[in-house]
Amino acid sequence: MKQKNTFIQKLMSLFFIVCMLSIAAINRDNKLFGYDLGEADKQSTAVASNNDTLSVQPDGSFIVNTKLLAKDVQGYGGPVPLRIHVSKDGVVAAIEAEPNAETPDFFNQAKSLLTRWQGKTIDKAIAETDNVDAVSGATFSSKAIIANVQRGLAYANRHAAQSKVAADESVANAEGSVSSSASAWTIGGIASIIVVLLGAIVPLFYKSRRWHTVQLVLNVVVLGLWTGTFVSFTLFMRLFLGGISLVTLATLAAPLLMVVVALFYPLAGKPGHYCAHICPFGSAQELAGKLTRRKLRVPVQLNKALNLFRTLLWAVLMILLVTGTWAAWIDYELFTAFLYSSASVWVIVLAVLFLVLSVWVPRPYCRYVCPTGTLLRGFKR
Repeated sequence: MKQKNTFIQKLMSLFFIVCMLSIAAINRDNKLFGYDLGEADKQSTAVASNNDTLSVQPDGSFIVNTKLLAKDVQGYGGPVPLRIHVSKDGVVAAIEAEPNAETPDFFNQAKSLLTRWQGKTIDKAIAETDNVDAVSGATFSSKAIIANVQRGLAYANRHAAQSKVAADESVANAEGSVSSSASAWTIGGIASIIVVLLGAIVPLFYKSRRWHTVQLVLNVVVLGLWTGTFVSFTLFMRLFLGGISLVTLATLAAPLLMVVVALFYPLAGKPGHYCAHICPFGSAQELAGKLTRRKLRVPVQLNKALNLFRTLLWAVLMILLVTGTWAAWIDYELFTAFLYSSASVWVIVLAVLFLVLSVWVPRPYCRYVCPTGTLLRGFKR
């Protein structure tokens, strides 16, 4: 009976997490799992307006807006629509980003890609798409930009400036065109999947301190420094806002495996498995702790105060997220320090300070701060 009650409690915790993140996604962008909840009110207007996808200018040039063409393509924070300006001679004059919910620090890095197609004919620009690589540290945003450009160019290639009448029909055709470069399996992506699977499966059957240390190193090097793959509130919001599409499945394979371990392993009696065996920042702290056996003893009262601080901090952050008062905090969890080429300086500084502290205090960020960890601790009852 006790086991049954414990399982029900864990199931209710999972249900609470889903409800809370769903409310936050709806309040933030009025979207849930890729569905625009305000779409019904806008549908008639969208169908009637030619400017939603194709806008022809008086000089014969035209602008393709990828908002509808690539509405299933998600960056890290949601869709990344673009406006592609094409001259009357069929040359890409400019590509500019529409408003989006990407983290500004990361998206500004990815925006450097927008000039790659400028000055090329549509045919050459389409060919160039296969040669464009994602910007390190802004992979999600980069791949979303590449996919949007590919969709927009495919649309432009099928429609001359006078083809406004057939625009609605071609949108459906263009949506079926998926960028091979945006959805391709990369070496880093495959490596991250392997490392996550090792962390998820091996500890269940094989207990070894030496192997655990190897796993920690793999987590830091492959999941952290190489691919920047980790479970965070930003990832949860990205999934709850945009859902999963075929375009982003390859990019999200490793993060999805992480989410499965983090949320569903506790239901099978393995709470904290993700934090202990996969999380790259937790792994970095544990490795730092191996540098010396001399540890600082945290007084009982201070330990209680720090745990209370973690709980209160989490409650405040949840209120800010769910109400939409300041949801941007999710982009500055210390995990983002692994995206060092575009991470905030103060995030990197704080991450380094916690790593130094973890030499003498076991996993201090995990124990006393981590909002994502606190969310997952709801299972530990």
